[in-house]
Amino acid sequence: MNRLQALLNDSLIGTKHVENAAIIDIKERKVYASTFGFNVPPENALNLISAFSKNLLQVRKGGLCFKDKYYKCVRADKHSIYLQNTDGGLIVVKTKIFILVATYRAGMYPSVCVEAVEKL
Repeated sequence: MNRLQALLNDSLIGTKHVENAAIIDIKERKVYASTFGFNVPPENALNLISAFSKNLLQVRKGGLCFKDKYYKCVRADKHSIYLQNTDGGLIVVKTKIFILVATYRAGMYPSVCVEAVEKL
């Protein structure tokens, strides 16, 4: 396990609010690190990058599809997107270099998930 995987596990999975997480390198356009067993398909990584670069208004209005599930947008700004569906939610945070994506199950506390991801 590399340092980024350890950071994801300790800082996010350890909160018990985040189910899975991955870090996407924006320049390389691929997943840089992820928690064990969390596979982010290349087309989903590209969709998340695109959501921030040119489709943020569309995401606000129409939501986002991630890993064959539709998520409704709850909040979006130039640095973060917060989405939900009946199974849980998806938090996406953008920095200059990376996009961090995290999932949580229904019944978990989304506000704690959002806070944990944004702090990381």
